[in-house]
Amino acid sequence: MSRRIVAAGNWKMNMTPAQARELMEKLIPLVKSDDKDVIFCVPAIDILPCLELAKGTNIKIGAQNMYYEDKGAYTGEISPVMLRAAGVEYVIIGHSERRGYFGETNEDINKKALKAFEHGITPIICCGESLEQRNQGITIDWIRQQIKTAFMGITDEQAKTAIIAYEPIWAIGTGQTATTEQAQEVCGAIRDCIAEIYDIPTAEAVRVLYGGSVNAKTAPDLFAQPDIDGGLVGGASLKEEFGDIVKA
Repeated sequence: MSRRIVAAGNWKMNMTPAQARELMEKLIPLVKSDDKDVIFCVPAIDILPCLELAKGTNIKIGAQNMYYEDKGAYTGEISPVMLRAAGVEYVIIGHSERRGYFGETNEDINKKALKAFEHGITPIICCGESLEQRNQGITIDWIRQQIKTAFMGITDEQAKTAIIAYEPIWAIGTGQTATTEQAQEVCGAIRDCIAEIYDIPTAEAVRVLYGGSVNAKTAPDLFAQPDIDGGLVGGASLKEEFGDIVKA
């Protein structure tokens, strides 16, 4: 089955609205592509100006987080209703920084994924292990638990449209990158896990990304692997180098 490659940039907590406009203007001509999905997941304050600039281009704008309720007394949160009304089509769910700094659990990620699907937003569901877990030899077991919990209650038709991002925590912002073999092994195990939960056609449809210090040099080999369908890119998505990653 042919899956469209995804080049997703996670801007994290960077870029004022003015800086976001300047960056978008630089990147728009560099990331043109007819055969790849290009997504910028930007801070909430940048969503509206970025959506405006993305009109008429191949770029989609995503959010970096959302809450699992439609509205209510949840100060500081942003709801899927708000995101969808603005024009957001994607949202990152369960990034390791959300799990680590803000205590998000596998169950929280499941609630958010269900709510994203309910409102027609495609979740980019993140998973990944720490260096300690890798050294203990429990990487695959840990990832499988994250995936099985995240997909509870999600239908096979919904799952087929999901994006999963494997990001080894020890390779985020450290300059370290998993070897091509390590990345392929885990992404392959994720696809096998989806096949167990659902079936092989669903597993073949789900797009699995690699993230963790991806750059223009490492991208071509990583994205050539049979179970890696692109990347969730952090720091490099804030640079013109992201255009080279898209071309990879």
